[in-house]
Amino acid sequence: MTMLFNDSVALAPSPDLAAAEQRTRRVLIVGIGLSVALAFPSLIALGLDDRLINGISVWSKPLKFQASLTMMLLTLILLLPLIEARTRAGLGVFLASLMAAITANGEVFYITLQAARGRASHFNDSTPFEATAYSVMGVGAALLVLSSLVIGVYILRRLRAGAPAGLRFGGGWGLVLGSVATLITAFALGGGQIDGPGHWVGGIKTDIGGLPLFGWSRTGGDLRVPHFFATHIMQALPILGLGLDRFTPRFAKPGIALGAVISIAVVVGTFVQAVQGRPFL
Repeated sequence: MTMLFNDSVALAPSPDLAAAEQRTRRVLIVGIGLSVALAFPSLIALGLDDRLINGISVWSKPLKFQASLTMMLLTLILLLPLIEARTRAGLGVFLASLMAAITANGEVFYITLQAARGRASHFNDSTPFEATAYSVMGVGAALLVLSSLVIGVYILRRLRAGAPAGLRFGGGWGLVLGSVATLITAFALGGGQIDGPGHWVGGIKTDIGGLPLFGWSRTGGDLRVPHFFATHIMQALPILGLGLDRFTPRFAKPGIALGAVISIAVVVGTFVQAVQGRPFL
């Protein structure tokens, strides 16, 4: 981690900064393209395949992850221009972007593969292959989030001159706080220490009748709720920053600070609610 932020590594001049920067962007674009490409057959299969897992279509989870991880990679590529040019073209940003693209698509591929097989991807160690794949997927998910954290730190430490304050602090702190909160909630979700394997806490352990669009349990607590809000801090704070820069630029820094506090409060509040076995709505 220290090497990534060392000037001799991250800020080493490239023979062609534009080409080096384009290499990094290309990695993320390919990652986005692969995830989107998997979404089309998954969407078709959703209408044709009547197999179920936990009471809902086997293709519901792949589609959610394909959309979510596409959004995550898109967030990274949109925020990269906030980093000053030499750093943006350096090795550290490239490696973080490459890691994000590889791990995101590895996770999406395994979830999609398991759906095609009619098998659960999460909390499934029924066979040696699935036990190993689930463990690898967990490590990959952690590396994906850490990659976002690294890029967030770059934004805060190696800012491009002239970048507006709201977007700078919203983008940087959105990635940093969102990554940390995501890791914490993912550990709680994946550890199975609260109410056994699965995202449910109390209630009926099925996804039938879940909250429309999200699928969250309406009979008990659901640890996916705080995980969702934690992950999307990465988008919420940059969007808030854009709005503050546009309408109240003098309030940009305190506005982002307030937004960050509210975001973390929502994550903590929904986590406590879930642990108590109470549905979000």
